[in-house]
Amino acid sequence: MARTNLRAGIIGLGYGRAHIPGCQAAGVEVTAVCQRQLEQATAVAQRYGVPKVFADWKELVQLPELDIVVVATPPHLHRAIACRALELGKHVLCEKPLALDLDEAKAMVDAAKASGRVGMTAFNWRFPIAMQKLRELVGVGALGRLFHTYALWFGSRYADPDAPASWRLDRSLAGTGTLGDMGVHLIDLHRWLFGEFRRAGAQTGIAYPDRRTPDGGKPADAEDFCTVLAELESGAQVTIQLSRVARGHNLHALTAFGSQGAVSYRLLRDGGGPRWYRGELSFAQGKSGLQPMKLSGGLPRGIRPGEAIDTTGYATITPLMREMVQAIKTGRPASPSFEDGMKAQAVVQAIQDAAATHMWVDMKE
Repeated sequence: MARTNLRAGIIGLGYGRAHIPGCQAAGVEVTAVCQRQLEQATAVAQRYGVPKVFADWKELVQLPELDIVVVATPPHLHRAIACRALELGKHVLCEKPLALDLDEAKAMVDAAKASGRVGMTAFNWRFPIAMQKLRELVGVGALGRLFHTYALWFGSRYADPDAPASWRLDRSLAGTGTLGDMGVHLIDLHRWLFGEFRRAGAQTGIAYPDRRTPDGGKPADAEDFCTVLAELESGAQVTIQLSRVARGHNLHALTAFGSQGAVSYRLLRDGGGPRWYRGELSFAQGKSGLQPMKLSGGLPRGIRPGEAIDTTGYATITPLMREMVQAIKTGRPASPSFEDGMKAQAVVQAIQDAAATHMWVDMKE
């Protein structure tokens, strides 16, 4: 891979591990990684050939050679890390949800503007080949006027009541449950494809109310499943269903119906075949039924599928990082930006408020 002469440090090595091969395949050198468990961080660094390892993020962001800091920690740390990195002159790629709440997200947007550095939100599921093709179809008006959509994101991380507890069960660390973990991607895809949200209504639920947070001190209080009814500014109706307790599933999908056509996107990570990372797309126009579309590509040249987290990095983080490199080098607006993360956070907050009040909630500025 051609080198970009940009260097990155990655903080958080859970899902953040996918960012290492994603950066490397984009020509960005990963020179440092950070995780509280130093032994685990060292093992990851050795696997990917990363020279520096830290247990404290405050030390990593101080490195003078870094151009980019990737924030892949639990959301309660996003603001502090991102704002400090920006203050030190680094560009920042932050995992979703952008922050713990909307106020924190706004503060991060302001910090990026004040620093003059690039701030991007890791909405990496814009980049599968099938989703890129869907965007193209919408862009040329193939659907006509949008009537309604149905989207879902189903996973089984917490389907077992005895599944190991993590920060994702604790709203003080995560901000939300399945809404911030999975739903925020579908919110971003709707905004990116079809425009802004106007209002939302929602119901949420916790599968096992007696489950405890990792410290065992309180019941898990982040939602496991959620159903959203929403309206876009265009008047189109949106239905979103989310679950992290859906046994046997690791799937997200989006179907949209308009005056001229319909399109159905599906990405199945478990059992989706050797090229699952491309996604699947079907299209109908006029009186025809949905027909599968042929897709090709999806991994950088010279890369072969391997372990799932590496393949996810290559297929979805690499194009995201290439966008960041171009924004840094040319000064063009970055996308998906911190502003995209903040606007998605506003929708998440409206959905949370709707679920709490059992009422429709309008979007807040």
